Amino acid sequence: MDRAKSTLEQWRILQAVVDFGGYAQAAEQLNKSQSSLNHAVGKLQQQLGVALLEVQGRKAQLTPNGEVLLRHSRTITQSVNHLENLASNLQQGWEPELTIAREIIYPMDSLIGALDAFLPQSQGTRVTILDSVITGTKEHINNQSVDIAISGGTPPKGYLAEPLCDIFFLLVCHPSHPLAARENIENDKILTQHLQIVIKDTARHETSDLGWLKAEQRWTVSNFHEAIKILKKGIGFCWIPSHLIASELTSGELSQLIIKGNTQRKAMLSLVIPNRDLQGPASKLLESLILKQHQ
Repeated sequence: MDRAKSTLEQWRILQAVVDFGGYAQAAEQLNKSQSSLNHAVGKLQQQLGVALLEVQGRKAQLTPNGEVLLRHSRTITQSVNHLENLASNLQQGWEPELTIAREIIYPMDSLIGALDAFLPQSQGTRVTILDSVITGTKEHINNQSVDIAISGGTPPKGYLAEPLCDIFFLLVCHPSHPLAARENIENDKILTQHLQIVIKDTARHETSDLGWLKAEQRWTVSNFHEAIKILKKGIGFCWIPSHLIASELTSGELSQLIIKGNTQRKAMLSLVIPNRDLQGPASKLLESLILKQHQ
């Protein structure tokens, strides 16, 4: 393996000389002698065989080649700084990766708001978001396969939950659908005579498709965006979170169905840490930022 001709320290010194406006200023900032900085940069130029600085009057200026090499050197030193910080974070228990199970009815804008606040403090932590449905989220909690879970309904036995928000579901269809002509649907039996769109549970075991009213005909899809596209074609009816269809209801692309005594359904969402004993500082920070979205 070929050994490098230059060192990171030499490039850091060159960067300081340029950034602080000269050898004297850089020496003061780095707490080094000016002669040692002159020697380091001079040796770097000699090792590379390329002039990096040229004296113009009393000030050293970058040569065109020096500008190119300095720019690339910043990328390298920043990467090394990142590696050193990451090593320090790992030593302190800072997690390099976090996985979140998000019940798909949880507003993505709220999660993005928390992640946006997390990013400047994340110290390089990678985040994976898994969309989950009904018992699929609870399965992640029981298996402790995620670091943070945003779950609907009651958490699995033995787990504590922090309340986040309530999500309201509306029963909707296309304005041209036969059900839309009914001002007030007397009971669920009428609905069972029509095609229902339901959201597939993501659990591997004991699945329970979201919102199914035991209709004879049903189409199962993996998320609400697919369901909304189907509804807009005049096909079927579905329970949809109100925040996902506000614009469609306003524009008249979809119509709300009213069942006698039941205009909407409510789901309570909460945050669960599946393994609180092993929770690290990155997870604690992100947890606090998610909770802050709902204060």
